[in-house]
Amino acid sequence: MRRMTALLLLLALMALAACAPPGAGDGGGETAPVPSASSAPEAPAPGTEGAETDAAEGDTEMRMNLQIGGNIFTARLADTGAARSLARLLEEGPLTLELSAYGGFEQVGALGTTLPASDSRITTTAGDIVLYQADQIVLFYGSNTWSYTRLGRVEDLTGWEGALSGDAVTVTLSLPA
Repeated sequence: MRRMTALLLLLALMALAACAPPGAGDGGGETAPVPSASSAPEAPAPGTEGAETDAAEGDTEMRMNLQIGGNIFTARLADTGAARSLARLLEEGPLTLELSAYGGFEQVGALGTTLPASDSRITTTAGDIVLYQADQIVLFYGSNTWSYTRLGRVEDLTGWEGALSGDAVTVTLSLPA
């Protein structure tokens, strides 16, 4: 009798799994590994309670420079706790990172620190800069859909794909003078 109950339970579970929407549980065919960072909403960083309103009104727009080889790109930072934390980190001085090509559409590398993640499922495009797993920066020269925290977006993409097209690149992040 126990075998029959176990068999019926197994069949019921298989039937439920077969009714799941396409892509459920299998990552939807995406190429990036499953992020482990929490997707819980983040609380504002101390001293930044009004920053969302100011940035939305255009009063305070944070920017960051990215130097890749002889190219310097300017990015507008997103209105996220992670972007504000990155800007505070860059106030201490430039940050040089080694990035590696992944998937033919991005360069990714460790930040050497953890930033506050507020991941959500987004579709990136060339020029997007995102945080992955709270401690990796990703620079996109193609497109991907995954769970990331927005950090910013490059304003002028002239030369961007070419600068990121190698197997590995060195990027120096800094605040504009």
